[in-house]
Amino acid sequence: MIFNLYIYDRSGTCLFYHEWNRQKQVDVSREEDFKLMYGMTFSLKSFCNRISPTDPNIGFTSFKTSQYKLHFYETPSGLKFIMTTDLQIQGDIRFLMHTLYKDVFVEYAIRDPECELNKPIKSKLFSEKLNEFIQKQPQFGNIAQTALSSIVK
Repeated sequence: MIFNLYIYDRSGTCLFYHEWNRQKQVDVSREEDFKLMYGMTFSLKSFCNRISPTDPNIGFTSFKTSQYKLHFYETPSGLKFIMTTDLQIQGDIRFLMHTLYKDVFVEYAIRDPECELNKPIKSKLFSEKLNEFIQKQPQFGNIAQTALSSIVK
């Protein structure tokens, strides 16, 4: 199940945020949440690049806690896509985020003349296309399906 998505520019400004199945709300303001998420992923990426015994450019792609999994995808231009999911999602979903970037973000945010570069995305069309894209994914799921599948196992 996909919980939420953050999109940041290269300087750490949150351009877009959306929740689907987030069950617990944070105790801080939305702006503080954006800063905390960016700071954490920035630090993890830097740490992973420094200690990597191989190519430091591969580095940080995801991490898992006992409650969720965080997935990280960075474009060559420095845009950062951060998605949190439940633990049932197997493997790395960077391909899904890359497809989201090229098929939704580029088409409905970058090519939209009303969307300003490095400014928060306010486009309803972008939000609608993002929702369509995410809800078509097998990873999207819903709370009832995920609960049922964990009971069946």
